[in-house]
Amino acid sequence: MRHFFAGAVLLLMTSMGVAQQPGEGETGIWYMYFGMNKVSERWSVHTEAQFRYFETSSNFNQLLLRTGANYHINPNAIATLGYAFIETDGTFQDNPSRANSKENRIFQQFILRDKVWEFLFEHRYRLEQRFISQTDILSDPEQDLSRTEHRARYRLQVMLPLTDTFFLNFYDEIFINLQDNLFDQNRLYGAFGINITENSSLQLGWLRNQFSSMVFDRFQIGFFYNPDLRGIFKRKVKS
Repeated sequence: MRHFFAGAVLLLMTSMGVAQQPGEGETGIWYMYFGMNKVSERWSVHTEAQFRYFETSSNFNQLLLRTGANYHINPNAIATLGYAFIETDGTFQDNPSRANSKENRIFQQFILRDKVWEFLFEHRYRLEQRFISQTDILSDPEQDLSRTEHRARYRLQVMLPLTDTFFLNFYDEIFINLQDNLFDQNRLYGAFGINITENSSLQLGWLRNQFSSMVFDRFQIGFFYNPDLRGIFKRKVKS
């Protein structure tokens, strides 16, 4: 029990210790899809797509595509090795110089789950190697400004089932740079969830994305689909 509460206190103290200033006047939205596609007793494939808008109905900001191979050590422990592609259009900013970027990212991840009373806890630890290519659209659009960055992330998530159909989900995630400027960002999230079928659900949530000098508020609509594909692969092997 102690490590759960220690993690929560650490995240809260870090979040409170960073200056909070409004990033902009608009409230954006993220449309998200997540999938864990089981292919064997121990292995599954992670699939993910996110479409992030600077405003709720316009001004596309970022595309994120992520996939990975999950190894299920047991029902409560999962190790992942994955890849992500991120393309960002940052021209909405006051100073759009060097705003457009493409990123190829490799990540390693470890998830631990536990249940305390009716609360479902999940700890997610992630390391990222980020290969970023940016374009200075003001001075030299042809100049490629590439760099490599490393980052660590820790997310504490708590889910509370209300009924067999409805649930609440909360998390706080801190991002730590492993080079200059240690603090990268902190994400605080709350959502109302609906179990649509046995292996699919929908979450309607609110994200407060805090950076060192500004804060962005985002609506989130997330669709989760976790099909069991073991039968398909077994049929292919037999044939």
